[in-house]
Amino acid sequence: MIIVHDTFVCKPGNASKLAKKFKEGMQGNPELVNIMTDATGQYNRVIMVTQYENLTAYEKSFQNYMNDSEEMKKMRQAMEGYTEMYLTGSREIFQVW
Repeated sequence: MIIVHDTFVCKPGNASKLAKKFKEGMQGNPELVNIMTDATGQYNRVIMVTQYENLTAYEKSFQNYMNDSEEMKKMRQAMEGYTEMYLTGSREIFQVW
């Protein structure tokens, strides 16, 4: 199993807004596990946690975002403007043993 953490360091005042946008935009995504905001550590972070059977499933899911399906159009519309809410980000991919 693969767990992915996509971490976004938001502009001040935008973490909860971005978390809400992710929650709405990713609704119905079977890979989504959690959307979290920081309680300690670096401020203004949003972490989106997704889970996949293996790296092949992760890559396939990533390719689905490029599709022009109705579902992807809805997600893109819900996520509109999200890049203006954060300063930087990172991705960590973990293998579960």
